[in-house]
Amino acid sequence: MKAVAVSKFKEIPTLMDLPIPTVRPHAVLIKVFAAGMNPFDWKLTDGIMDDGKMKHQFPLIMGVDGAGVVEEVGEGVTHFKKGDKVFGQFIHSPIGEGSYAEFAIVPEKASITHAPSNISAAEAAAVPTAGMTAQQLLETAGLKKGDVLLINGATGGVGSFATELASAQGIKVIATVSDEANAERMKRLGAEVIINYKEKPLAETVKSLFPQGIDGILDMVSNANDFSANLALLKKGGVALTTTFVADDAAIKDKGFRGGNFETQGSAASLDALKKMIEAGKLTIPVENRITLAEVPEAIALSRQAKGRGKTVIIIA
Repeated sequence: MKAVAVSKFKEIPTLMDLPIPTVRPHAVLIKVFAAGMNPFDWKLTDGIMDDGKMKHQFPLIMGVDGAGVVEEVGEGVTHFKKGDKVFGQFIHSPIGEGSYAEFAIVPEKASITHAPSNISAAEAAAVPTAGMTAQQLLETAGLKKGDVLLINGATGGVGSFATELASAQGIKVIATVSDEANAERMKRLGAEVIINYKEKPLAETVKSLFPQGIDGILDMVSNANDFSANLALLKKGGVALTTTFVADDAAIKDKGFRGGNFETQGSAASLDALKKMIEAGKLTIPVENRITLAEVPEAIALSRQAKGRGKTVIIIA
């Protein structure tokens, strides 16, 4: 089968011919139709989880998010059967049996579930990590209808989902963008205030619009200094969460705010909640780029340079 993999940590990923995985007890073999790309994918190949506790195998096939159809079920599997359409996070131990491949082996108890019935595999593959992260960020923030929320990094996968989910809850969203096309897209997703950070300073603009302060910040892009500086935009008791792990959690608490560094907890239950919203027509799937397995190395290089634009999905079958 074709798969994008590395032979050692920090190697440039390449398209390889590898054996189709053999199904194991309590696991399913998935014929992968599409895989969603996230920066975490290449961080895995850099060894971010190589702490001596998580087993890795090489060649290490990349990819966390995926969607496809169950090709074969292993002994003891009860939740899935051959022919079921599924989506979710394929990550498990050993690291290296990822979704950037024509076939993937995934434990039944991983964060996978039956795919939504009303969207394509490409759209389903874009949902898991970004969708669950946005969903859980908002749950952790605990904002209510009428509150004001700055989403910094709004045009990415997580930010797009968060904008739409927050707006649906009656939260007033301030979305950051870098161009007019994304400004229009954020408006369609429900953002009430759009700030092009290339045209005007973000913090100064927010402060001029909301001199009494805002209630929350979800940040997917800032460095430590910028994230810390933006805390001054919050009302006392406000919340600030970052997915880039640049927060000083103790300092946030000392300033009278809530929040800090945020890590997604993948689960089938979270996916099922998103699936319910998708099937009810309450969630738009932001797929901006569709590429082939052969184009993945170039897309990863762009992601490393923070030059990727929007949600990218690999079309495999």
